[in-house]
Amino acid sequence: MNITPPFDEPEDDEHSPAERAAAASRSTWISVWVNLVLTAVQITAGVMTKSQALVADGIHSLSDLVADFVVLFASHHAKKDADEDHPYGHHRYETAASLVLGGLLLAVGVGMVWSAAQKLQHPEAAQTVHIAALWVAGGTLVAKELLFRYMLAVAKRVRSSMLVANAWHARSDAASSLVVGLGLIGNLAGYPILDPVAALIVGFMVGKMGWEFGWDALHDLMDRAADDEEVAAIRATLLETPGVRGVHDLHTRKMGDMIVVDAHLEVDAELTIEAGHDIAVEARHRVMQRHRVLNLMTHLDPWQKHDGDHVTPPLPV
Repeated sequence: MNITPPFDEPEDDEHSPAERAAAASRSTWISVWVNLVLTAVQITAGVMTKSQALVADGIHSLSDLVADFVVLFASHHAKKDADEDHPYGHHRYETAASLVLGGLLLAVGVGMVWSAAQKLQHPEAAQTVHIAALWVAGGTLVAKELLFRYMLAVAKRVRSSMLVANAWHARSDAASSLVVGLGLIGNLAGYPILDPVAALIVGFMVGKMGWEFGWDALHDLMDRAADDEEVAAIRATLLETPGVRGVHDLHTRKMGDMIVVDAHLEVDAELTIEAGHDIAVEARHRVMQRHRVLNLMTHLDPWQKHDGDHVTPPLPV
């Protein structure tokens, strides 16, 4: 399952790798400071108020902090230009970072579940927490939700799936803080066992999201094709190119947030090699201008008109 929210329709003024890296760095450093403060406040308050759920939520914020540094590292390397060893650039640093984020979330989630399960085996040991824990959980919920909305807006603006993954990591903390808050309300209402129950639910939430992020990134690293809607849009752009009579064997593979495309273009068999080359160059230019395409490799095939075929006017010679 692809859990990355779809981007808006591609625009002609795509952001350069340097602009995307700058936006990633700026938004991630904001996340670093927010998570640093929240981690300290949540864990300290959780220990002082005897709330396992709040401590678990603080550990989740700590995992966000580690994840932010992973994103900063990947953004720095992903903006490097293509070289002899990496002719398509370094865009897959972002995919690898998403895989690391997924593994981190999964590990944190498993640890939370294990810790909470240990406490639930001895329910008589559950303690009533101090009401201050509820105020900390509420403040964390608001801070994480605002951080999520900010980071997601930046991610969509620069079209970065890695930033989307990190934004939803922040949303997972907001959701977990909501669960923690509900558990604390139940605990304060006379049901102490609800605090470790909330910690258990948070662990499951974090682990599930980590699995989905990691599985999604793993498929991208195995040259997964772009989604059907984007492939159809690329095909339409090729067919709209003057001189292109048909398109077949259109293949795509994801390269970070970009796409590498191979396509066979059908052109009039009687055209000169130069004319056919000009058509292929124009098709490549249009696709790379309108879509998130890193490179388009074309192969020209002869086309013969059949009765009823729609003929696109050829490029002027």
